[in-house]
Amino acid sequence: MVGIIGIVIIFVMVFGGYVAAGGKLGIIMKSLPFEMIMIGGAAVGAFVVSNDGATIKKTLKDVGKVFKGPKWKPDDYRDLLCLLFELIRLARSNPVAIEQHVEAPETSSIFGKYPKIVADHAAVDLICDTLRSASMNYDDPHQVEEVLDKQLEASLHHSLHSMHALQSVADGLPALGIVAAVLGVIKTMGSIDQPPEILGKMIGGALVGTFLGVFLAYGIVGPFAAKLKTVVEEDGHFYALIREVLVANLHNHQANLCIEVGRQNTPHHMRPSFSALEEALKSVKSDAA
Repeated sequence: MVGIIGIVIIFVMVFGGYVAAGGKLGIIMKSLPFEMIMIGGAAVGAFVVSNDGATIKKTLKDVGKVFKGPKWKPDDYRDLLCLLFELIRLARSNPVAIEQHVEAPETSSIFGKYPKIVADHAAVDLICDTLRSASMNYDDPHQVEEVLDKQLEASLHHSLHSMHALQSVADGLPALGIVAAVLGVIKTMGSIDQPPEILGKMIGGALVGTFLGVFLAYGIVGPFAAKLKTVVEEDGHFYALIREVLVANLHNHQANLCIEVGRQNTPHHMRPSFSALEEALKSVKSDAA
């Protein structure tokens, strides 16, 4: 919703200011379809040439994040802390019993309480792989933390491919606008024998290309790329929270302390309050009893 409001503000301010200053939309509207074909078509072609099929599909899918915002909400962070609490408690009280949950999370009674988390393979794999490593005596907290850091860094780098692809398009749009404008000038020079009023309209139409390239770059595609980066980095905190809690667990802190470490490392606007989390954990304990 916020993204749509932003786009509306951009169009209203730019074109509204132009009309308020006495500009006429007729020249822009007449040239717009042809300029859009040249600039937009070239931008799409360059995007296709510079990316593989997987990146193209991912970018088209990720554009929706500009309007939807981050995937993980405050309730999801609370649920994640509850899930990790259950798993840590079980791993310490019954190391053998934890194996069935780690090896088959899709059929696990513990994971099953949190369907949104189970549906995210990256989160589940991160949890299960770390707990599995601990059960195999690969439990040096510093080594595990280093491995998790590299894994999260690689995942974030992959998730930012769509942002980089969009930013590359935004960087190229002003130049493509100049190409369209030059073609318009060439067309105008071919009609140099026409009256000034006709040449004026043709030159104005040619300049629409420059305007359109810059407008799309800095008013639409560039902000889309920036917003996508913000959303991806925001969602990255969810996976970083898993690392913090599981590394604290390897340091043999009490389960409640591990969860508190995770809560305090949650972004402030997503962080559950201490009392709210305590109530959720009490509910988990009563269900397990």
